[in-house]
Amino acid sequence: MIYPFKDKNPKIDPSVYIADNAVVTGDVTIGEESTIWFNTVIRGDVAPTVIGKRCSIQDLSCIHQSPNNPVIIEDEATIGHQVTLHGCVIRKRALIGMGSIILDGAEIGEGAFIGAGSLVPPGKKIPPNSLAMGRPAKVVREVTVADREDMDRIIREYVEKGQIYKSIQK
Repeated sequence: MIYPFKDKNPKIDPSVYIADNAVVTGDVTIGEESTIWFNTVIRGDVAPTVIGKRCSIQDLSCIHQSPNNPVIIEDEATIGHQVTLHGCVIRKRALIGMGSIILDGAEIGEGAFIGAGSLVPPGKKIPPNSLAMGRPAKVVREVTVADREDMDRIIREYVEKGQIYKSIQK
């Protein structure tokens, strides 16, 4: 469902796939070929949320903000299942693993990989092309060529799946 909030209406590119039971409300912008999966909630009722091109926001994820802390998700970022993003920045081609929580003022660098179940505390900066994991998340190594190939596959497959689901959606 897509809802306005006060005078703010979501701006969604026509190529975007949004599952029927996802909720998008308020000051939210979603770029070309992005996918918003089942039971995801994206609320733009406190500050803006901007989702770039070819991003996937996977099942059961929740995106929200704090005053003066918008959520920015740059192009080709992957947000895994059951992720919570709150007032943070996710740079291009980053992957946030399943069940992770990224809090206010945190920034995930371009091409970084956050391991499943991690907690990135408020204000924490994860450098580009780093693998970070844990509670709290700590950098453990650089992203490998194999990691990058898998991350590229995920981007590609979610765009393709989104278009398939979009074609059968009523």
